[in-house]
Amino acid sequence: MCQRYVDAIVLVQHLEKPDLFITMTCNPSWMKIEEHLSSSDEAQNRPDLISRVFRAKIEELKTDILKRNIFGKVVAFMYTVEFQKQGLPHAHFLIILSNEYKLLTNEAYDDIIKAKLPDSNKEPNLHKLVLKHMMHGPCSSLNSTNYCMKKDCCKFKYPQKFVDQTSKGNDSYPIYKRTREVVHVRGQDLDKSWVVPYNPYLLGKYNCHINVEVCSDIKVVKYLYKYICKGHDKIAFSVQNNDANIEIDEVKD
Repeated sequence: MCQRYVDAIVLVQHLEKPDLFITMTCNPSWMKIEEHLSSSDEAQNRPDLISRVFRAKIEELKTDILKRNIFGKVVAFMYTVEFQKQGLPHAHFLIILSNEYKLLTNEAYDDIIKAKLPDSNKEPNLHKLVLKHMMHGPCSSLNSTNYCMKKDCCKFKYPQKFVDQTSKGNDSYPIYKRTREVVHVRGQDLDKSWVVPYNPYLLGKYNCHINVEVCSDIKVVKYLYKYICKGHDKIAFSVQNNDANIEIDEVKD
């Protein structure tokens, strides 16, 4: 893992920082998965099926990015596939674009990345997909037990603040244009501050959670390259006496 990280950093020395960070998560409701499940099956219990379908989706995504050049000409990329605790895989991509396709302005960010709710009348299908896949949480004061909560606040910094135009942030990620509009999701009234940045084309094509972010600052490079080379999960455990009257909560652990 360390060697892969060092190899990846050499790409930055020669080709500059990555331009896009993309995270794609498997959707257990994909038709190719559901049509092969029996009535008693659950997707997370079929890693053979999940892995094959997700691999096919990843290869198609690579074709879109590298051959169809949906973001422009790519000079280098790397990615890794990880499995979540419940068994569903997700992939992290780092993309370096050629100089003529570098994302240098706020307008360029807005051309490929959205953090808004589409018009339900003009784009009903995309609006439905954003509500299904790209709404974070709810967390913070709406749900203090959500998985993203760390020290009483969301580690992904949701809800995001409202701004009239996209700008570069202080933490290496842009602050995307967001306006106020409330929708009812997962039993809560959520506005656009909860929308995870996405690319409309990729979301519409792949029907899954697919987060697209611009890497706007060189400071994010080491973190991102270490993040996708971090290796497998580790586990903390303890040993108890057989006669110890201790209630074990496996879910909490």
